[in-house]
Amino acid sequence: MVSAAEQLAANLNFSALAKAQELKARIWFTLGALLVYRLGTYIPLPGIDPAAWEQIFRTQSGGILGMFNMFSGGGIHRMAIFALNIMPYISASIIIQLMTTVSKSLEQLKKEGEQGRKLMNQYTRYLTVVLAAFQAYGIAVGLESAGQAVTDPGMFFRLSTVITLTGGTVFLMWLGEQVTSRGIGNGISLIILSGIVAELPTALYNMLELGRQGALSTGLILVVIVMAVAVIMFIVFMERAQRRLLIQYPKRQVGNRMFEGQSSHLPLKLNTSGVIPPIFASSLLLLPTTVANFNAGQLPDWMTTVTTQLAHGRPLFLVLYVGLIIFFAFFYTAVVFNPTETADNLKKHGGFIPGIRPGERTAEYIDYVLSRITVIGAAYLALVCLIPEILISYASVPFYFGGTSLLIVVSVTMDTVAQVQGYLLAHQYEGLIKKSKLRGRRR
Repeated sequence: MVSAAEQLAANLNFSALAKAQELKARIWFTLGALLVYRLGTYIPLPGIDPAAWEQIFRTQSGGILGMFNMFSGGGIHRMAIFALNIMPYISASIIIQLMTTVSKSLEQLKKEGEQGRKLMNQYTRYLTVVLAAFQAYGIAVGLESAGQAVTDPGMFFRLSTVITLTGGTVFLMWLGEQVTSRGIGNGISLIILSGIVAELPTALYNMLELGRQGALSTGLILVVIVMAVAVIMFIVFMERAQRRLLIQYPKRQVGNRMFEGQSSHLPLKLNTSGVIPPIFASSLLLLPTTVANFNAGQLPDWMTTVTTQLAHGRPLFLVLYVGLIIFFAFFYTAVVFNPTETADNLKKHGGFIPGIRPGERTAEYIDYVLSRITVIGAAYLALVCLIPEILISYASVPFYFGGTSLLIVVSVTMDTVAQVQGYLLAHQYEGLIKKSKLRGRRR
């Protein structure tokens, strides 16, 4: 028998969207905020010679600059005021989450509900400013030592760069929070998504242009397109995959009434860690290469050998990349999901897993299941991220579009669509309630 919720979900269509005024307002606000972000990626940083920076960027676009340029929507390629994008905020959020595992005060603050969450958000903002200022200063020093990219190097250029880039990150952080509260979807994720998607038409055009000129074969272009579609379908399947643990609740008596025992499921995602492992792994591996490129000719021989072996497509790079992804998949899963806390919450509410004793045994069983599905999740992340790396290295694809980018695009799109459907479902429920009230009055 089909439930009312399933019937409503089946009837969601564009006519329902046209009637949902609040949802339309949220969508327009989100589009307007993303338009402001895109305009900011075209405002250049003061004191930069565009022609000189263009030449430098081309020589290093295959490293960490290419990856971060994809995330920033071309902001680094144009060295715009939003060049840092929202990445310092993401790094700060990850650091704060990691610190909750080693700091008892932060762990207690995490459990204090709304007030604790506000304080942790405030700490994240402060750390974002510190990280953004540090990274902006590093960019300023790197630009000065990278040739003739800076027209007037000196302390004034460094100070103005730090203020401008840090201010851009803080503005995007505020803009993302506004989208989350007044728009649709997660604002921070949508900003990253819009940056990645904005670079796709240019990358596709360049690939087709090289195909027209004969630099790329038609067969390779078709392979790239078919592989991209296949990887996206695979990501959708794996991101939806769950291992559901059956939870039973015993009979309970309220007053003179006896309520039957209920059952539900504890969903464990196959990929609990999300896109964090590829981001961390890419940053760690590509950072030495980028530093070496900025200091070409000034490194010892052993450092030059190491950076050469860590270049794209090298066996050492691929092995370390897979190893770091697997490590961070397990590490971050342990950070964001606590089996002991979950087992305690089930015990407090009277829930139990059939055949498993509540409490410590339940925590051990959840950890047992989670560890085994994380093996599959880590292998999935490694496979998705390894295929584009091999394609970029051995097939000479003329743009950077790694597995991390695909994961972000697919995951954020799925979450946003689910939220839109949730708003439409709630709107239709409200419409049904109003209709039933009107019929009751008429009677």
